[in-house]
Amino acid sequence: MRAAVLRRSLRSCYFSVCALLLRRFVECAHALCFAPVRSSAGSCLTPAAAAHTVRRVSCGAHALLTLLAGYLLADAFSKEGVLIDPVLEMLDRDLAVIKDLDIQLLYGVNTHCHADHVTGTGELKKRVQGLKSAIAAASGADADVKFAHGDVLMFGKFRLEVRATPGHTNGCCSLLLPGCAVFTGDAVLIRGCGRTDFQQGNSGQLYDNVHAQVFSLPEETRIYPGHDYKGYTMSTVGEEKKLNPRLTKSKEDFIAFMGGLNLPYPKRIDVALPANLKCGVQDDAPAAA
Repeated sequence: MRAAVLRRSLRSCYFSVCALLLRRFVECAHALCFAPVRSSAGSCLTPAAAAHTVRRVSCGAHALLTLLAGYLLADAFSKEGVLIDPVLEMLDRDLAVIKDLDIQLLYGVNTHCHADHVTGTGELKKRVQGLKSAIAAASGADADVKFAHGDVLMFGKFRLEVRATPGHTNGCCSLLLPGCAVFTGDAVLIRGCGRTDFQQGNSGQLYDNVHAQVFSLPEETRIYPGHDYKGYTMSTVGEEKKLNPRLTKSKEDFIAFMGGLNLPYPKRIDVALPANLKCGVQDDAPAAA
């Protein structure tokens, strides 16, 4: 009975607000989370509409606001926050939001060492006093904080729990906001998963870790992925367990499927990977404006 009431309560809290209502966040929620503005599975937004739309999703004591690329979580009372998977080219936008909401950014966190874009953590460290970069120790990348499975990152009264989910790369982690959401990087995508044919990828390992560390979570847990290619904003554990065409296969079939993808070489890997191994610092490259 209590579980049913909680599910109804969570569903009733799902609502949209315009950007003008952002000033009211302290009154309405204990934590805020900023995520990519893409259309959700239930709606389609044109690029122009998406640029002017903010969705607010309440999840218990948390609230999620969607913007574009990267995820910003903050405790609305202490103002301490964490930025997950920052993108170098989007830092001016992200820092403007952080300034507007008076957030004290504690960590710039990468879910793994990216091959398709340069992380913004190196530049963030230059522009945000006291900020620490963080990534899994298994990634082999430089960072102030090198975490492992079971570690916790605190911001205000909230916590991100590290769940190791290697397989896309050997250093992939998913970050759990207990009772609300999991940020899966490239381990679980909406109706898909990250490729496993480079950076020490391993299809069998990915399959095992996703099922053990993500699909074992309560089915209502929201999944926020590192990428989306079809215009979806988020999914849930329950949806992906039933509908993900890759991860619902048997392990044997999944390994065979992934081995036969024959995907092209990532276009930016020769630039992005060396930079991301050094916290996004590029040799002889100008800093972000």
